[in-house]
Amino acid sequence: MTGDARDTARRASADADAVDAETPPRAPLQVNIVTIFPEFFAAPLALSIPAKAAAAGSVRYRVVDLRDHTHDRHRTVDDYPYGGGPGMVMKAAPFFEAVEALGATRPIVLLSPRGRRFAQHDAHRFAAGTELTLLCGHYKDVDQRVADHLATEELSLGDYVLSGGEPAALAIVDAVVRLLPGAMSDHDSAATDSFYRGAGVSAPSYTRPEEYRGHRVPDVLLSGHHANIARWRRDEGARRTETVADPDARATGASRTGEDA
Repeated sequence: MTGDARDTARRASADADAVDAETPPRAPLQVNIVTIFPEFFAAPLALSIPAKAAAAGSVRYRVVDLRDHTHDRHRTVDDYPYGGGPGMVMKAAPFFEAVEALGATRPIVLLSPRGRRFAQHDAHRFAAGTELTLLCGHYKDVDQRVADHLATEELSLGDYVLSGGEPAALAIVDAVVRLLPGAMSDHDSAATDSFYRGAGVSAPSYTRPEEYRGHRVPDVLLSGHHANIARWRRDEGARRTETVADPDARATGASRTGEDA
């Protein structure tokens, strides 16, 4: 993580103060998702952390079918691109009308591979707000007027292309709502996650048994010496953060398992 990125994350983390434990009751975060596949979200939002946050009254979900904002009998949301070329482009009008019907306020996020990469400080920023609207594209592209004149920002999960914005929207929702009161039974668990409040990668974790197939848990974690354990975790986190930030280390396979989404 660069110095500029750390500064940005630290500034954004100030917004998270309103989300942390010991805060007074607040209105639930309103999450709006605009999509042509509303059924995509039914099961995930009813499970685990997203469901617990809703049950705690910390978040409300509204999933909007983009086709409800079309005006032809085929409920058409896409058309051929001006200038020719392959693929279909999602029309601007249904997105504008859906957002206007919601009466949505900022931020209005278009999920797009052209967008800036979503990061933990964005999750804190959204969690500290009152409303979040996510616009899910599909097909080849979305009419650029949605990005230029409707969305307040564009975000991406990374340098790859998904079939649509739905998986990206679900990832962002999960990252945001787990920071809300009542979503997690142990708030300290979130506070020690990778990238929390500008931090880097967290140290690795181990659980029973002490040895498995000849692979032992580091002795320091079994020592009961809290200061040494804290130092080991700090040093391991710093070392792994440098590895993640180093393209050469990634190229040699020395990076962490799994890509951040």
